[in-house]
Formats: sequence, structure tokens, C-alpha cells
Amino acid sequence: MNIISLLIPKEISAFVYDDCTLRQGLEKMRAHGYTAIPVLTREGKYAGTVSEGDFLWNMLDAQNNSIRDKEKLCIADIIRKDFNPSVNVYISMEELLRCSVNQSFIPVVDDRDYYIGIVTRQKIILTLMKKMELEWRS
Repeated sequence: MNIISLLIPKEISAFVYDDCTLRQGLEKMRAHGYTAIPVLTREGKYAGTVSEGDFLWNMLDAQNNSIRDKEKLCIADIIRKDFNPSVNVYISMEELLRCSVNQSFIPVVDDRDYYIGIVTRQKIILTLMKKMELEWRS
């Protein structure tokens, strides 16, 4: 088993760009039913992850929560850089498992730090379950 077999590629995974407005970010998360989503630069590099909590804390801290004001702010204004760190595509399976303990999805980047997709904790667990079932049947 390797990370590529678990990867959900960028082309079919949901993400937002760091220059999107807060409203656009919330709409994308709502449309997909996610509580957190990867954030990319327009160059395709991983910038971080934004969560429902990031939007909520921004609204609680703001003096004015009008939709018009939220359209002036970008995702880059609220993103936490240290939240949900990415891994390199060549990470070991052992390290990937360690990351999955704390992250429901792990953003994956290539050698140039370009975002190539995600690995979900669910996919890891399901793959390990299938592997265990095969071993038990043998």
C-alpha cells in the first residue's frame, strides 16, 4: 500500500483559493457538506485548510457581520497556516497513519510543494480493513 493508491486527486477533490471571499468559501463548503476544506494559492500550492470554526471565530470577532463586509475579506485573511499541515507524496505509510490520528484529511503535495490531492482518514481505515479481511481469509 502506498499513498498514491489512497490519494483523491486535486481534479476531483474540493478546495478553495486563498483569494476567494469568505462568502465563496462558505458556499463551497456548504455545497459539498464539508466542515473543512483545503486552501490553495492561484499557483496551485497548498496554503492551508479553512474550517467552519475559522469562519465562526471571524464572525464572532468582527464588529460588522453584513454579507457585503464578508465579501471584502479573503480566505487568506482568516486561514491558520499551522492547521492541517500537508505531507509530501513520498511520506511513509507509518507517518501517514500518524498524521491521520489528528487530521480527518491529509493534504498531499509534490516535490515542488504543489497540491496534488488529499488522503482521507476514512480511505485509510477502509483500505486497512480490506487488507485485514484478506489476511484473515488466507
